[in-house]
Amino acid sequence: MGNHRADRRGTGRGPSETTLKATSSAGGRRKVEKTSSRRSGSRGPLFRGLPSAPILLGVTALAVSAGGAVTAASPGLVNSQSSGISQASALSGASDVSRVSLLQARSAAISRDSRRDALADSSDKQLVAQAEQQAEQHNAALASLAKQAENQAAKIALNQWVLPVDSYHLTARFGECSTLWASCHTGLDFAAPSGTPIHSVANGVVTSVGYDGSYGNKTVVTLDDGTELWYCHQTSYAVSVGDTVQAGETIGYIGATGNVTGPHLHLEVRPGGGDPVDPYQALVVHGLQP
Repeated sequence: MGNHRADRRGTGRGPSETTLKATSSAGGRRKVEKTSSRRSGSRGPLFRGLPSAPILLGVTALAVSAGGAVTAASPGLVNSQSSGISQASALSGASDVSRVSLLQARSAAISRDSRRDALADSSDKQLVAQAEQQAEQHNAALASLAKQAENQAAKIALNQWVLPVDSYHLTARFGECSTLWASCHTGLDFAAPSGTPIHSVANGVVTSVGYDGSYGNKTVVTLDDGTELWYCHQTSYAVSVGDTVQAGETIGYIGATGNVTGPHLHLEVRPGGGDPVDPYQALVVHGLQP
């Protein structure tokens, strides 16, 4: 387009030539007048070889793309100590400024995620610690209960009552009345062959051993709570006064001494050493079934 326009100007009127003419005015001032003259064909050869404006613009754009646009990096945009110049990439269009900003944003995101993970981990650790503490307290409480139960079991075992005779049959019960006795019956009779071992019903201390009239040969064992157990009509003794006996230990042997009609053990239970109570019920209370 530029070449065709130049050609038309060369063949037509041609460019005008401007001359300056100085004239003097009445006030002594110089007046410059501008005159022009046309010279045909003088500019045509000068611009004929130059490329047109669109071509120049395209070449310039290619040069900028190939060489890279120059951008200035200021301290306010990038964390740098002094302002610098960074070259943009012709292929990606990204500059060092944008790259640094992306890296900073990514680092900030990673830092936030790390802090969030750290807080989550800390919270989890606190929950675990609380659960472990509660479990320890629960286990300690269970251990304490188990210890108490063990102590109670030991106490029960320590005071566990046993039947006084292994093989027997009951012939007279507490409270029965008969002409055979001077008063109503005050004990429980375990009939068995003479010489059958008699066991201590409970733990205690032997406080009396000897003959006692209608009771025959009698042994008294006093328990920790003051209850007295009387073992009567023995044929012989196996303990002495002052001996400590355990439940189930042999303290004598069944006989027929005193007021009897046959060999048997007459057992009495006297709480606090006072009046007798039903031995059958006392044995039942302590878990035995005579």
